Amino acid sequence: MGKLRRVVLDILKPHDPPLLVFSERIDTIECVDGVTASLIELDKEVENVKLTVEGEDIDYEAIEEAISGLGGTVHSVDQVAYGEYVVKEQRTLQDD
Repeated sequence: MGKLRRVVLDILKPHDPPLLVFSERIDTIECVDGVTASLIELDKEVENVKLTVEGEDIDYEAIEEAISGLGGTVHSVDQVAYGEYVVKEQRTLQDD
């Protein structure tokens, strides 16, 4: 089976911990090499966040468990990359 190299998640999280702390905690997971978090929508009580995680062999369950432990919920898995390397997406005729 291939290795999970990148996963992009749609996360719903409380305001606390702040996005900076939330991202830093995800980055401390052993299988994670890097994290990018983007605030998509801010509500009175929650934040909708796009979370991109990259690593050599990501343990998805560990990521999901950490998100849950920080009060967040995975709404959807929006992108995954498996294999020896991450394939760069190319525009096609369908994208126009």
